[in-house]
Parts: sequence; structure tokens; C-alpha cells
Amino acid sequence: MEIKQINKNKKDYIDLLLLADEQESMVDLYLDRGTMYALDDNGVKTICVVTDECEGILEIKNIATEPEYQRMGYGKMLIDYVSSQYAGKYKILQVGTGDCMLTISFYEECGFKRSHIVENFFTDNYDHEMYEDGVLLKDMVYLRKDL
Repeated sequence: MEIKQINKNKKDYIDLLLLADEQESMVDLYLDRGTMYALDDNGVKTICVVTDECEGILEIKNIATEPEYQRMGYGKMLIDYVSSQYAGKYKILQVGTGDCMLTISFYEECGFKRSHIVENFFTDNYDHEMYEDGVLLKDMVYLRKDL
């Protein structure tokens, strides 16, 4: 297994990125300014994009695992890697997600705690309704952990 930084041709991973953020125009807002990491275990299993949000905050903008490899620990491994790479360089690692218990519990298992909510984020910023685990996404829930 290897985790590597992707510096070129980030759009080659668009199908995987769209699993976590299903509107390409939204992905385009952070992809070029973000740092991308890929976890390769006989092929790329998980991808992650992080951005500098200033004031010591690093944000996971996108993290996605190939569906057949989900719930096998790849996402947590990549979050742990990013956390260790940026410890001492940033104060906080944050992530925003839909208000879905399955996803929120994953982040809580990775050491994140609820921080704040941006009301109507999904309904105001996406051109279609989005559902996760049968739940209509409306608000963005932010979770944070100290680095």
C-alpha cells in the first residue's frame, strides 16, 4: 500500500471525486487549489483533497473510496495520513458533510467532533436535490479535530 500526492491530471480521478461531491462544478471550485492524495493498494482505492482555509485550518473538501472497497479502513487510513502530514503545520483539520448519521459517525470514529452548521448549504449551492442514505441533504455539518 502506498499513499501518494497527485500533482497533475487531477481530473483523471473525477469519477471517484464525484462519489463524494456529485456536482462537477462544485469540485472545480477546490480541485486546482487543493492538494490531492491517493491511497493505492493494487490500484487507487481512496482519494482525498485538502485545502488551506487560512487561520490554521486545513479542510478535507473531498474524500471518496471506490464502492467495493468501502468500510475496509481505507478512508480512515488516508485521514490518519493527512492528519500526520499536517500536524504542527495546521491547528485544525475540518470536514463538511451532509447531515447523515452514517457519514457523521465515520468522521467521529476518526476523531472529529461537531463544530457548526451552514444552513441550506446543499439546497443553495447545488443544482439538484441530493440524498445520502435516503436523507435529503440540506445543511452542511462541519466537524473538526485538533492536529
